[in-house]
Amino acid sequence: MLLNPEYFPYLCKGFLFFLAFLFICASYAYRVNTSRQNDDLQKRDFHFGAIFLAPFAWPIFALVYILFFMIRAVIFASCLALAILGLLVIRKPFLFIWLNKIGNSLLEANTLLIKIFFEATNKNHRP
Repeated sequence: MLLNPEYFPYLCKGFLFFLAFLFICASYAYRVNTSRQNDDLQKRDFHFGAIFLAPFAWPIFALVYILFFMIRAVIFASCLALAILGLLVIRKPFLFIWLNKIGNSLLEANTLLIKIFFEATNKNHRP
């Protein structure tokens, strides 16, 4: 429906207005950048030809952005699926067993230290 021949002139005009808008944005940013002092930290070294390239490079940037978004979505979905699969396949909670072993050894060591400390202090305070 969008590529209907009767809408084609409007589509072309809209596209040209959009390219003009991008050209105006790039030229304004270049002008603001050149008016900054040389010791300004926000001043960048832009090439003058980048103004004319901006209206034609945006489709490439948009496609690359969409491609990266899709790659990130696929990676996220695969990691999510692997995590769910891991939860279903590994039924034994090995992490909790390790935490219990480490916690028990820490409690035994601390209990031994407390017993040694209190026995030493109880011997010194007896009449």
